[in-house]
Amino acid sequence: MILSSEHEQIHSMAKQFSNETIRPQAERLDREEIFPTDIYDVMAELGLFGITVPAEAEGAGFDCLAYALVMEELARGYASVADQCGLVELLSTLLVKHGTEEQRKQWLGSLMNASKRGAYCITEAGAGSDVSGITTTAKRNGKGWTLTGNKLWIHNAPIADVAFVLARTDPSAGKRGMSIFVVDCHLPGVEKGPREHKMGQRASLVGELSFDQVQIDEGALLGVEGRGFHMMMSVLDKGRVGIAALAVGIAQAGLEAAIGQAKMRQQFGQAIAEFQGIQFLLADMAKEIEAARLLVLSAAEKLDAGMDATAACSMAKCFASDMAVAQTANAIQIFGGSGYIRGFEVERLYRDAKITQIYEGTNQIQRMIIARKLLEV
Repeated sequence: MILSSEHEQIHSMAKQFSNETIRPQAERLDREEIFPTDIYDVMAELGLFGITVPAEAEGAGFDCLAYALVMEELARGYASVADQCGLVELLSTLLVKHGTEEQRKQWLGSLMNASKRGAYCITEAGAGSDVSGITTTAKRNGKGWTLTGNKLWIHNAPIADVAFVLARTDPSAGKRGMSIFVVDCHLPGVEKGPREHKMGQRASLVGELSFDQVQIDEGALLGVEGRGFHMMMSVLDKGRVGIAALAVGIAQAGLEAAIGQAKMRQQFGQAIAEFQGIQFLLADMAKEIEAARLLVLSAAEKLDAGMDATAACSMAKCFASDMAVAQTANAIQIFGGSGYIRGFEVERLYRDAKITQIYEGTNQIQRMIIARKLLEV
């Protein structure tokens, strides 16, 4: 794919930032589970938050293709950092598309300049892939709404300043009875649970957010009442492109590490790169990564063109995440026993890759979406 000069520039900038700032800190951040505030401050200065937010709204003013290029390079450095970029992109998109002037004034700039942390609250104990199972409710009262419920596995929950919460406003209306609320996490009744200690992407903080009779005013409603499910779905395609690009970045880092190890490691009197079995393994890794990358960029281009890109985004996310798990496993194979030891990059990459098959819609859900599109009449 031939990129425009503008896309080349943002891609080059993200790659340099990843190489010089993110990648050298990745092992420490993973080991200590540190939220890298210093990295996010620099990302904000570089315009790497709110990439597709229009310039008139103080965003970078780029497109989804640029977003995919940036996500891959950030994830090649460390996937937890790319995750934060993806989260801000999603929340910013919701505010730009559906937020009031007051909501945008209060939250949009502070999310993109990294002075405030956002959380997107959908998942519950009984509602993961089946979003219709949510039990969190928002009930009208004389002053606005009363919000009650518990959300699990929420990105940034332990440190969130603002939560975008999907809640039921009409229990009898199914998907048409859900709404999204923009909730200040410092309000009485909002409780943050302890952070979870995850298998991978350990510098991306995840935990529980609970809402116990939280009083929110009318201005907290995002967009139109009862359209929460549809608003949530409207940003999922872009979100899946982001996760697919993130998966490609993880796999690319694995390939680069494997090539370096193959050239350096000596067995039977020669570098293991001289053995055809290793050469073929590296070749297969490279072609699978390139195939995934092209699927991601194609899906991004379709979104930018205003096409129906749902199937393309699901294909990219499903293929890229499956690929990342398989190819980081192959990277470990090339390292041998050392690849199984904490402190080696490929061991971390394998752990980081696994969640890409699960979040932003499991790959089983992606296959359902693709099949439904294929069978449409």
